[in-house]
Amino acid sequence: MEKKKHIYTEQEAYQKLSALCAMSEQCCHDVMMKMKRWEVAQEVAEKIVARLVKERFIDEERFARAFVRDKFRYNHWGRVKIELELRKKKIVQRHIEMGLEELQEEDNLNTLRELIQKKRPSVKGKNEYEIRGKLIRFALGRGFQMDDIVKVVGDLDECID
Repeated sequence: MEKKKHIYTEQEAYQKLSALCAMSEQCCHDVMMKMKRWEVAQEVAEKIVARLVKERFIDEERFARAFVRDKFRYNHWGRVKIELELRKKKIVQRHIEMGLEELQEEDNLNTLRELIQKKRPSVKGKNEYEIRGKLIRFALGRGFQMDDIVKVVGDLDECID
């Protein structure tokens, strides 16, 4: 038996989204995508988003700051990956920059150092050069900057010697 898809009225969609935005930070792009899945008409969706922004349920600068903090703290993502994901969500550059101000250089290096040290025992390679290459690729995949990675991997080499 096929479940009939619920068609949301403008008021129902607004109420669901305002409740969602009250529970967690959302951005315009994510809210629009959710309404697209609900098959809400484009004009109605734009009207709802405008209202949510006006009533401060959606604030993209606040979203960017929260996104940066969460992805760094819980997912251990680096600056590059966080910025890329914010761009995918169509966050404007000035909000991205304000969000990235949340990252402290020392915290960034400490997190990277912990990730590399935790990963190091599981990395297999023929020689130290190959192992370092794998660690560098791992850190790049997590979105850390090459300068920081080289610094941390170099510090790791000094600890091994």
